[in-house]
Amino acid sequence: EGNAELRRPGMTARGDRIVHDQTTGVATFDGHVQVNQEGDRYSATEGRLQMDAFEGFFLRPSYQFLDNGGHGQAERIDFLGPDRATVLHGDYTTCRREDGDWRPDWILRADRLDIDREEDEGRAQGAVLEFKGVPILPLPSMSFPLSERRRSGWLPPTIGLDNKSGLDLAVPYYWNIAPNRDATLTPQVMLRRGFNAMGEFRYMESNYKGRVDASYMPNDRLRDRDRWSLFVRHDGTLDTGVQAIGPLNVGLNLNRVSDNDYWRDFNRTGQALTTRLLANDAAVRWSSGDFSLSARALKWQTLQDVAAPIVPPYDRMPQLTGRWARVNDNGFDYSMDLDYTRFRGDRAYTLQPNADRGLLQAQISRPFTRPWGFFTPKAQLHATSYQFDSALANGATSASRVLPTFSLDGGLVFERDASYLGRAFRQTLEPRLMYVYTPYRDQSLIPNYDSGLYDFNFATIWAENSFAGHDRVVDNNLVTAGLTTRLLDPESGVEAVRLAVAQRYRFSGQQVVLPGGTPTSPGWSDIMLGAGLNWDPRWSFETVLQYNPDTRRSTRTTVHARWSPGPFRTLGVAYRRERDLNSESIDVGWQWPLNALWSGSRPELDRAPAARAGGGSSCSGQWYSVGRLNYSLSDRKVVDAVLGFEYDAGCWIGRIVLEQL
Repeated sequence: EGNAELRRPGMTARGDRIVHDQTTGVATFDGHVQVNQEGDRYSATEGRLQMDAFEGFFLRPSYQFLDNGGHGQAERIDFLGPDRATVLHGDYTTCRREDGDWRPDWILRADRLDIDREEDEGRAQGAVLEFKGVPILPLPSMSFPLSERRRSGWLPPTIGLDNKSGLDLAVPYYWNIAPNRDATLTPQVMLRRGFNAMGEFRYMESNYKGRVDASYMPNDRLRDRDRWSLFVRHDGTLDTGVQAIGPLNVGLNLNRVSDNDYWRDFNRTGQALTTRLLANDAAVRWSSGDFSLSARALKWQTLQDVAAPIVPPYDRMPQLTGRWARVNDNGFDYSMDLDYTRFRGDRAYTLQPNADRGLLQAQISRPFTRPWGFFTPKAQLHATSYQFDSALANGATSASRVLPTFSLDGGLVFERDASYLGRAFRQTLEPRLMYVYTPYRDQSLIPNYDSGLYDFNFATIWAENSFAGHDRVVDNNLVTAGLTTRLLDPESGVEAVRLAVAQRYRFSGQQVVLPGGTPTSPGWSDIMLGAGLNWDPRWSFETVLQYNPDTRRSTRTTVHARWSPGPFRTLGVAYRRERDLNSESIDVGWQWPLNALWSGSRPELDRAPAARAGGGSSCSGQWYSVGRLNYSLSDRKVVDAVLGFEYDAGCWIGRIVLEQL
């Protein structure tokens, strides 16, 4: 009697009065009862427990669980063992209890709550869910998790509204099949379209993993037909059982939809459809030492629009590749690539024959590298052979081409200690010079299957070939010169300032172009100017300017500034202009805690999202926002925009997003 205490491993019990019968192991508690069972805490007016089995009852108890901070009170709680209990006429919430007259944002009231800590599950009967003091959902029977561990059950619904599908309600069900497998089944109702069934299945084994997303809508009322989609990702290794061969890498990427309008009607179903070209790709790869082989089949689904048709890429059915490469073999680097591809396309769009193409690309280089610079002579050989399924304009059914390329690439790095605006730096001066020669071969009669023009930037200005792919090899007799200077922190090496300039000079004009392209004359190219500023870790500034010295005007301008003063606080602004395309736009993006705007910085805003969303957080409430706005100055309209708000109350989170595509 008098602040009595009883202890045993994993449990501490206190009360005004405790009677313990050692023959039966039963303890009776009376007055200010407090029990701590492995971190779970119970308070009551009186109770009785069989200590060994932890079986008994408490009257008028309150309780709190350690794992998720869930707590409540009841008329009675019956203990059925260390991991099981039944709460009678009680309630449950994860909102942290506040001082004074406090009411949780949400609370579950039930006639009966069965708590199963072993299964990590709570089951309620005769329950009502209250939000902000208002009963919103009667639940005759339901279950809910007691921690953040994965378990099967219904997830929060998503309600949407758009100008095509109308009101949209999706209620996902999560199925925890096994520790390495799960599925999410989502019934969806679109008021103007009908019912849509969506599903996602994920799996992971020791040697493979993958994901399957599918959806099916019977009889879309707006399109008067069935709609479906299938997206499959699989990556893994296959053991051949032959020691000399070893394992094979297998990859599968399938993207199929029911019709050409799917990308505009269901842009958030399955995978994000940001393109009208859907790749269906299967590949097997093998590598051992310096050798690698692969076999691939690629078929495209092109979602055509009558008002704006596009030329589909060629299917590769199949593509066989091999590579041998060796680095730093007595100072030399070697590589040889072999490729055989069967190109098949829709002639109604391509307007050229299909072909089988064989390719050999070999190169040898001898890099000389020192702390003060580098010099790399390189020789390449590019050989291709074509067999066409119909004659070209000159009557030929085959074609071949062999082209060598020689290049010399070198640069120096000068360093010195410097000081600017009171800060010490290590300043560099890095000149670079590169010469490339590729003789001219007439390639105008060879169809184009996979070549495209590289974008002109600081990376591609140093490339030996101006074209991606293998159907065009540019004729080059040019030199590229560049100069870069950097200010580096002498302790950390972090770059504070970067200034760069680069330009090409052609000794002879470029004659090899893509179909419909225009040859270029000898002389100077546009000048590339670039600058980067990271003087303060909170600020960053990047700009690239492509300047035409003949017209004395910029061809392309990109300016990007970013401000990140703290966690979850980022503001970015980008300006882009391409004079040749008459394109000019501004892009603004941000992520920001709104509470900081009107109440100043608060410590809880700097926590990671997982910590903020965890159970037991304060329900004082924090507002966050995220958004992006892309505005075309030339068209005077918004190209796309997204604006999202999140309210994080700690024990619940609500989000709303508005999007224009």
